[in-house]
Amino acid sequence: MERELATVLDRVSPGDAVAIGVGSRGVARLQEIVGSVVEVLRERGARPYIVPAMGSHGGATEDGQLAVLAGLGITEASMGVPLEASMSTRLAGVVDEIPVHIASSLDRAQHVLVINRIKSHTSFSGMIESGLAKMLAIGLGKQRGAEKLHELGPLFLEQRIVTACSLLIQSLPVLGGLAVVEDERKAIDLIELVPPDGIGGAHETALLARARGLEARLPFDSLDVLIVDLMGKEISGTGMDTNVLGRRMVRGSPEPAGPQVTNVVVLQVSTGSGGNAVGIGLADFIPRAALEGVDLASTYANAFTAGLQGVQRAQIPIVLSTDRDAVGAALVTAGIPDLAKARIARIRSTLALDELMVSANLLQDPRLEELSAGALLDIFDATGALLPWPAIPTPTAPTAKGTT
Repeated sequence: MERELATVLDRVSPGDAVAIGVGSRGVARLQEIVGSVVEVLRERGARPYIVPAMGSHGGATEDGQLAVLAGLGITEASMGVPLEASMSTRLAGVVDEIPVHIASSLDRAQHVLVINRIKSHTSFSGMIESGLAKMLAIGLGKQRGAEKLHELGPLFLEQRIVTACSLLIQSLPVLGGLAVVEDERKAIDLIELVPPDGIGGAHETALLARARGLEARLPFDSLDVLIVDLMGKEISGTGMDTNVLGRRMVRGSPEPAGPQVTNVVVLQVSTGSGGNAVGIGLADFIPRAALEGVDLASTYANAFTAGLQGVQRAQIPIVLSTDRDAVGAALVTAGIPDLAKARIARIRSTLALDELMVSANLLQDPRLEELSAGALLDIFDATGALLPWPAIPTPTAPTAKGTT
């Protein structure tokens, strides 16, 4: 961190207040990253403080956003610096007739630094997607700012993010953005300081291209049924990564390149989501247990802020009594003449794709390395719940088929 921040530390004087924007979930080693930034700044004599940069997440409340950060291991006690989570904003300017809001908690800062992962967006494709520009324009805009930029839908969201980011860089004392790129196993591939003129520009675009080349995807062109054990906000902003599912479900927005999945079954909403189940509408079937993990108020607050792109994703799928019933319904409605030939895959989440459970007819794919095979006559327990993920032995050496 000292190496990456070295190029901008000469602009920081002892006593300067530095606002650090943080808030994306699922970022590898985020607590260590933020803690290291705080340490380097304090050694410089600065007075860092942390501002939740997550739009309307956490139920669009101050306590909710503090709870989200606490779930990421970021608290005043763990960081040793103040957390300022007020949802109040001020108008920074207007771009394309859209008001751009910014958190009022930034007003006392001599410098602003944002930390975020660079990755594909779940609602659109472009040169700038999820990353530093989005965190500045939407994350630090709190609910009001996020709502205004999202309200016209995803078609021109990239353009609005970039232009709003440009306005903010001109009007705020932005020190830079700390970009995190992860590999296909969600480990850190790269941490890089992006100067202000690179945020929403060529530098961030280059990092997105690198990130895209490392993102894990399902190794199938088509599936009849995909079973997802767990969805949640700490897994993806939409609960499940739409680029993995091959479906965005946003009116007027093209679907991403990816597998053609006929039916998706989601078994559980993570407790870390706090009931925010935005993205559950990406599924076709769920068991009743998954519905019990949904808090409608929190889910709808996120959906309304997302505007057009939040509507379908917040709709409740068909609810069945048990896991067995949900999977069975997905199979019999998938349009398969011979169920023995059904192409079925099971994943822990869209964030964990290094190990898959698949039907035998998918094992012929040369991209798969078979770790465990056998006749699973029934993968449900007596209550109809899907059995826990089995212990899969790790091979002692790579096989000719390549990686898992």
